[in-house]
Amino acid sequence: MRFRRVLPAVTVLPALLLISACSGDSDGPGENKAKASPTAKATSSEEAKKAVEAKRIGAMGPQALKKATISGKSKGFEFKKVAAADAEAGRDMKADKVECQPIASLAGGYTHIEAVSVEHRSLDPVEAKNATVGSMWLASHSKKNAKRVMTDLRTSLKKCPDGFKTLGLVYKDVQQLKDLPFGEDALSYRITNVVAKQTVPMTYTVVRKGGVIATFYGLNMLKPKDSAIPASVVEEQLKQLS
Repeated sequence: MRFRRVLPAVTVLPALLLISACSGDSDGPGENKAKASPTAKATSSEEAKKAVEAKRIGAMGPQALKKATISGKSKGFEFKKVAAADAEAGRDMKADKVECQPIASLAGGYTHIEAVSVEHRSLDPVEAKNATVGSMWLASHSKKNAKRVMTDLRTSLKKCPDGFKTLGLVYKDVQQLKDLPFGEDALSYRITNVVAKQTVPMTYTVVRKGGVIATFYGLNMLKPKDSAIPASVVEEQLKQLS
């Protein structure tokens, strides 16, 4: 049974990404190829601005980040590009307690410090017997800001053990797990989302490599303690950033 198809979209923002994920658009060859739309032109202009800013602060630019982010099938999962509108839905997750904001931002699919560029992917298990589903996003920062993201997140985990509320959602029981030997800095934690009396434990693995923050989110409705995205997936993505 594929749980990604039965999870309610309101359970948690990353779950919305799982349900709404779609593959990236591409233009095919042909004489009737449509001219770039105003939206496409605006996107191109925005990416150019981000590329300039990335170069200024020594961060990975949008195109390089996109190229380094896994797509397709790998390590037992299918990585699917998430539609921009769906990814943006979680950008303004505001916690009711300021000390919880770094955690709340990650619940929405972003870092609390704005990144130069972000790539989102949903992770759908290839084998039906694998009940762990999830998502992943890479956020490009200056190295200084990436270090600050990790420092602030650790502080937030200590100061926000009881959780928070945001967008009508309740997150509770924040539990920091054993730090993992990934990248230049890494941490892991479990948090429980509550919707309509249903509890959904979720596991986050957050890794810094240079100025990139890679966040892996997973849930497993059958075995919550097995909800972390496998180490092999994390390691494969980090290789792509080398």
